[in-house]
Amino acid sequence: MKTFITSISVWLLSLAASAQAAEDIAGRVVSVTDGDTITILTASEEQVKVRLYGIDCPESRQSFGTKAKQFTSSQCFGKEISVRVRDKDRYGRTVGEVLLPNGENLNLAILKNGYAWWYQYYAPK
Repeated sequence: MKTFITSISVWLLSLAASAQAAEDIAGRVVSVTDGDTITILTASEEQVKVRLYGIDCPESRQSFGTKAKQFTSSQCFGKEISVRVRDKDRYGRTVGEVLLPNGENLNLAILKNGYAWWYQYYAPK
């Protein structure tokens, strides 16, 4: 019986976490940390750091790291975007898909333009 209650508790916690992760957020991009991390300012003046889901860009000290950051910045800095929230990472960042004002998926645009790798380990589909 104790195992059953533990299983139900775990299931309810995971359900609550997935429901919370499903909430979209929106805001203006106020900072681009690197090619796959941005910060948005929401309508309620909250800053939210967003790690782009499913991709991995070179770090700034690696080859093409600066180019990846420049590309991301050119696509989204100062623009009103929405984020399809997928998760929170171990650093507390929101992980999600960024949709630009024209409806384009920023994560996919970065990948298509050669500034990122598909992060298959964290985004198998």
